[in-house]
Amino acid sequence: MTRIIRTGGTLLAVTAAGLMLQGCLVGAVVGTAGAVVGGTVKATGAVVGAGVDAVTTSDEETRARREREQRDWEREQRRCEQRQRQGRDC
Repeated sequence: MTRIIRTGGTLLAVTAAGLMLQGCLVGAVVGTAGAVVGGTVKATGAVVGAGVDAVTTSDEETRARREREQRDWEREQRRCEQRQRQGRDC
């Protein structure tokens, strides 16, 4: 019984660290830890899955970020062209 509690505590600590940090590597580590410990503590599988979702970027988020960066770049280009027409540097 003590081993299960200790293992659950370790999994909880790894999951909490994964939620605080961002990056695909953390998601992979949390997912692997969940796969190893998941056989002992079945109830924490949903928590591990939520942790992986929280630290990874969805395709929609990535697309929105790229579109925003593209709009910012185009806006800066227009401003630069206006400055050049006025005889100023960009």
